[in-house]
Amino acid sequence: MNRRTALKSTLGLLPALSLSNIALGSIADQITRKGPFLPTWKSLEQFQTPNWFKDAKFGMWAHWGPQCQPEAGDWYARGMYQEGSHQYNYHLKKYGHPSKFGFKDVIHEWKAENWDPEELVALYKQAGAQYFMAMANHHDNLDLYNSKHQPWNSTKVGPKKDIIGGWEKASRRQGLPFGVSVHAAHAWSWMETAQRSDKQGPYKGVPYDGNVTKADGKGKWWQGMDPQELYAQNHPLSKNSWDDGMIHSQWNWGNGVAKPTKAYCDKFLKRTIDLIDQYNPQFVYFDDTALPLWPIDDAGLKIAAHLYNKNIDKDGNQQAIVFGKVLDEQQRKCMVWDIERGQSNAIEPLPWQTDTCIGDWHYNRAVYDRKGYKSAKMVIQTLVDVVSKNGNLMLNIPVRGDGSIDEQERAVVVEIGNWLKVNSEAIYGTRPWKVFGEGPAQEGAAPLSAQGFNEGKGKAFTSQDIRFTAKGEALYATLMGWPDDKKVVVTSLASGKGLHTSPIRRVSLLGGNDSLSFEQTNQGLVVQLPENKPALSYANVLKIV
Repeated sequence: MNRRTALKSTLGLLPALSLSNIALGSIADQITRKGPFLPTWKSLEQFQTPNWFKDAKFGMWAHWGPQCQPEAGDWYARGMYQEGSHQYNYHLKKYGHPSKFGFKDVIHEWKAENWDPEELVALYKQAGAQYFMAMANHHDNLDLYNSKHQPWNSTKVGPKKDIIGGWEKASRRQGLPFGVSVHAAHAWSWMETAQRSDKQGPYKGVPYDGNVTKADGKGKWWQGMDPQELYAQNHPLSKNSWDDGMIHSQWNWGNGVAKPTKAYCDKFLKRTIDLIDQYNPQFVYFDDTALPLWPIDDAGLKIAAHLYNKNIDKDGNQQAIVFGKVLDEQQRKCMVWDIERGQSNAIEPLPWQTDTCIGDWHYNRAVYDRKGYKSAKMVIQTLVDVVSKNGNLMLNIPVRGDGSIDEQERAVVVEIGNWLKVNSEAIYGTRPWKVFGEGPAQEGAAPLSAQGFNEGKGKAFTSQDIRFTAKGEALYATLMGWPDDKKVVVTSLASGKGLHTSPIRRVSLLGGNDSLSFEQTNQGLVVQLPENKPALSYANVLKIV
């Protein structure tokens, strides 16, 4: 009898009864007892990072939802209610005043009419992605799947499509491990700006739509729906809520934040368990300090235990992952540490991940207009640096409201794929070497801040900067540029340094067939490069055996 059958028997359920319909207490208290993982930090220490993730190194993410519809960048559902802000002024011009046209109405405008998940995921697979993640909800609190516990979901409003269902099918068809990102735990405080009103002008004192109720919908497109199920603002404001920056110091549910009710926490738990049970993600990313709602509620612990146990039940061993941010030493044993828009400055003893984006997380037309996307060069050099330190890169390509990506983004994706077609041997399946690299860039490395955010704050890479990876008997040294004199000196491989003890037999450049001339001296391994540099010469891999 497997765990699911045993649970049904224990609870006296009919076979046709879905676990999603079981009472919350049964989900929380029974499911997590039917496996090795319990909803405690000590129990979650049993987690082991699966080999598929250690080998994959590169994943892609669709951080896509209704906040992409205005094409005005990140945190739109919060910023549109901040009087005088860029997004507030943009909203006035595009939609009208937020007392009359709120975020719920932005959702109504979002139709995703050109969304083709099959084409996009196939493109990402061709570009070298080894796993794929889709956003299941954001801080705006709209579930992007057929949610049994959140009536405000994408199958009932907006595009009236099962977004996660579409991404999942496309990902499975491409043979990519599929995961979801969950951000909605913070809607309680994040959406507090919707409770405000203008302090000046013709709408001074007129409340925004953050406190509208089901009764206010009579004759409106949302008649019969309760906006409080979306905004979750039937509560007093947090301390200093009118200070737009206060949300950051309250992210871990302290420092004067209005504490969520038990009903709010329980609903989040039910929504996320439902998401896992319906779509069977292999990994779940939480945009939270440690786990969602921790330490005021144990919902995140229950979700993590359920994901791990369900995966064991399905696959026979633990292949699932939870990603979390700002983790202490114990928490890093329980899940994979995620660094947002940043990199570690050392080889980490446990596998980790950085998540970043070529533009804003939510599509921003202004980035496109000014040609402001990260280049493929920046992405590849980040990937090489991260992998040398035992990390993976999760890359978001912003998706427009209609479900498509623009031609500038597509060009970046294609170029990433072109580089990986030649050099993936130095990325996939590798492990860190004895040192991660050498060169001037590491001397100017920027420290991490909060969730990460040290990306682009250090010295730029040059041809003197080298990053190492290893696989079997091969050592890979990636040069972050092409030297003018076509000569490379790898100082870490100096004959007297003792890092590479076996004799070096051959040095070659990935993408080429010929052995390169080299000499190992007390100064380093001196390699003469070919006359013709590669087409994508910003990261050049020497294979050393």
